[in-house]
Amino acid sequence: MAAHEPIPGEEFDYEALPSNFSLADNMLAGAFAGIAEHSIMYPIDLLKTRMQVINPSPGAIYTGLSNAVSTITRMEGIGSMWRGVTSVILGAGPAHAVYFATYEAVKQGMGGNVGNEHHPLAAVVKQRMQVHGSKAMYKSISQCAKTVYRSEGLAAFYVSYPTTLCMTVPFTALQFTAYESISKVMNPTKSYDPVTHCMAGGLAGAFAAGLTTPLDVIKTLLQTRGTANDAEIRSAKGLFVAASIIKRQFGWTGFFRGLGPRIITTMPSTAICWTSYEMAKAYFIRHSTDP
Repeated sequence: MAAHEPIPGEEFDYEALPSNFSLADNMLAGAFAGIAEHSIMYPIDLLKTRMQVINPSPGAIYTGLSNAVSTITRMEGIGSMWRGVTSVILGAGPAHAVYFATYEAVKQGMGGNVGNEHHPLAAVVKQRMQVHGSKAMYKSISQCAKTVYRSEGLAAFYVSYPTTLCMTVPFTALQFTAYESISKVMNPTKSYDPVTHCMAGGLAGAFAAGLTTPLDVIKTLLQTRGTANDAEIRSAKGLFVAASIIKRQFGWTGFFRGLGPRIITTMPSTAICWTSYEMAKAYFIRHSTDP
């Protein structure tokens, strides 16, 4: 078969992995998908973080996405849109490798799903590097991690972890349920179809992201509390304390800060992720079944 030819569904059962399809192949496909997704969409994720920060510094108040982009690039330079991207790559590769390997194993066994989140250290460093003024505070991701550890202790990397788990479980359940359901409607033959994978992944991600935004806002507050000017936010200890601060200062609408950027970030992210994963998976399946 020529490398450029489409992969017909008749050659193998695409959903049923061949017996010689190894765990390493699955992990490589997952790592490729994670790095591709997060590297491409990192600037939008930075905008989401900036717009979710409670009580930002005067230079980090934005009226919308376009205003945020123009202000950041004008005041901080275009390169600031990728500050902290290394921490995401280091976290996303291993996380997605385990994520998709577990997904396939569980799906083959009982149809369940697992969570998709980076190591808490990588997540905290990423968001600290994304906030306004981070360039003056941190010169690199290693310095950022050391500074957070020295000033706030090891607990700073895990203060948002319960919230992250509370968000990740429903997000992943919603995303995979939607992805599988949309894929069945759009591609009933379950053959390799990049267009279907892209569209189903994007729609599934947008659906899950919209419903879990309140928990993402709480997570952002906890992960960026060390940079806050508000003493109450700096001392926030957990999910319920953070939620009460948001409710008191902004009302119920505060839980949907950054909803637009989150959906705009997640929709193409999950589309890229699923398309990349299914492409890598199809590649490994094809080569594992070649004589």
